[in-house]
Amino acid sequence: MDNNIKESRPTCKTDKESLSRYRDKLPGIVEHIIENCDDSDCFTHVDHEPIPSEGYVVDIIDKLREILFPGYFARGKVDPVNLKYNIGQSVSVLFDILSEQITHSMRHDCFRYDLPCRECEEQGQNIALAFLESIPSIRKTLATDVRATYDGDPAANSYDEIIFSYPGMFAVTVQRAAHMLFESQVPLLPRIMTEHAHSLTGIDIHPGAEIGESFVIDHGTGVVIGETTVIGKNVRIYQGVTLGALSLPKDAGKRLRGKKRHPTIEDDVIIYSGATILGGDTVIGARSVIGGNVWITESVPPDTRSKNIV
Repeated sequence: MDNNIKESRPTCKTDKESLSRYRDKLPGIVEHIIENCDDSDCFTHVDHEPIPSEGYVVDIIDKLREILFPGYFARGKVDPVNLKYNIGQSVSVLFDILSEQITHSMRHDCFRYDLPCRECEEQGQNIALAFLESIPSIRKTLATDVRATYDGDPAANSYDEIIFSYPGMFAVTVQRAAHMLFESQVPLLPRIMTEHAHSLTGIDIHPGAEIGESFVIDHGTGVVIGETTVIGKNVRIYQGVTLGALSLPKDAGKRLRGKKRHPTIEDDVIIYSGATILGGDTVIGARSVIGGNVWITESVPPDTRSKNIV
């Protein structure tokens, strides 16, 4: 009986006439979408000059990690014999991708804002070279971050575990690299880099933030560090911490761009989970310990403990 029921059902095959009837509507939809591209209220970038590609930005980050931490993120084996070859190949590939994406970023600004010619391609190559020359310095700073993370986290079994798997380490690695490009006034690209890290880790660090050595983000999800934040040496923060700006007016983008809007955290400070610290004039004094879930909009002196904060 079941077989008879099965045989009586119509087969689930594509009806060519029905499919054609739907597909015939697509050209009109395409034309409507194209016409909409000319709407000044919408955002498009239909131009002969390409803009930075998120896919290439991911490639930049991946290749950069191979160079910053040799042997950790390479697909093949890295040993003392082939180290020079591996690093040389990675640096060459990174230079090509990075200089091209810097050039696209700069040209985008030139055309979008009708700026005078800045020799974008030559600048892109020069900035890429300067960035590559800074890698030993970035690597040394990252080494202090790894050691500080290990020294302060009993759950960490090795430096390798931190480098491979800690989201805070990944976010800080990307931010330190992006900060170098930000300091070189490269538009777009540094922010795309840190937002990629944000999407993977839940840690949002603006590339403009100035961060001292031995910096630790423990756990990390929900951390926000604004553009003009200044963080001293040997600072540790936990998940859910916000180092942000006070409530801004609607025209803040024009009036406050480039001005100090985010707090300063001095050396040897610990900030526990859920703390919110706001304002460009707010300074957390050295060696202070800020408890969880507090709201701070005024400066606190050095050696403050959370019980002293109202």
